[in-house]
Amino acid sequence: MSLTLALAASPWFPQDAATPAPPRPKDAGASAQNVPISNETDAAWRDSVERGLAWLAKSQNADGSFGRGRMSDNAGIVSLCALALMADGNVPGRGRYGAVVERALEYVLKHVTESGLVAGEGVNGPMYGHGFATLFLGEIYGMSPDDTRVRDALVRAVRLIENSQNGEGGWRYNPVPDDADVSVTICQVMALRSARNAGIRIPKEVIDNAVRYVRECQNPDGGFRYMRTTGASGWPRTAAGVATLFYAGVYEDDSIPRGLGYLVRVAAPDGGGPSSQSYYFYGHYYAAQAMYLAGGQWWREWWPRIRRELVDHQRFDGSWADPQWGQPLGTSMALIIMQMPKRYLPIFQQ
Repeated sequence: MSLTLALAASPWFPQDAATPAPPRPKDAGASAQNVPISNETDAAWRDSVERGLAWLAKSQNADGSFGRGRMSDNAGIVSLCALALMADGNVPGRGRYGAVVERALEYVLKHVTESGLVAGEGVNGPMYGHGFATLFLGEIYGMSPDDTRVRDALVRAVRLIENSQNGEGGWRYNPVPDDADVSVTICQVMALRSARNAGIRIPKEVIDNAVRYVRECQNPDGGFRYMRTTGASGWPRTAAGVATLFYAGVYEDDSIPRGLGYLVRVAAPDGGGPSSQSYYFYGHYYAAQAMYLAGGQWWREWWPRIRRELVDHQRFDGSWADPQWGQPLGTSMALIIMQMPKRYLPIFQQ
């Protein structure tokens, strides 16, 4: 059966955008962390992941950054690349790519400013990268709690996030409490969740306000708009919105199945790959996390399709290329998705 026919045959992936969301599955509520599905991995998956990891490691520069061009000097992308390698079990000083992660960590630590902002010189809209970098520091610190340099950088980065939350409860491109959008907000909430998992205190009101903000961004069709005021639903920000709720500790809420239902109606992997959807890697990075954390049939139906699609669209050299941001970002996000069945990164645990 072709992938298109398989999707059409599944009630979980209706082809008509007007089709109501599927009912909440009986096995919802248990993330895939402790409930693996059968045949989660296969030989094609293993080969794809190995080639992707090898390409990523080889693309690292002497200063710890990755790739070439204008996006190579970006702490957020460096952090995503390091997280992709950590998803294979590598940490500084341990693992076949441990030295690569260590160089990436040194790069990020050198880009922690006095204010706590993690960003390179002259970076526009630094809160995206700051969120990814803080997430990386949180995952590192959770595995190496004796590293005082990482703790200091993480605490300062977290306090900057807290102080940058706006009155609506969200975050925007710059570290000031001005306006907010869903896509920057998810980066900060994931960072805060990782830090909290690692033992850093996070004020409850910060998370409560973020949850309120994200809920207010959901449209009647289940999708999420970019900002709290009126706007159309979009699948990448819907994936981000659902993931935000999960990482904020909200697991039982009507907003979640409605958002997941929107994703399966309009963004189910159909074989088209990066050229078929705008913000492909960004959107699927969060969609895969949302389905994984939802567990049950959501994960069973979504995972084999995104796995197959990523394998089919991997480049000959082992990388994946994001049309806008290049190979390091595309490869790192693809590898984080692909390695979720390894279950190494603490952030994916409820």
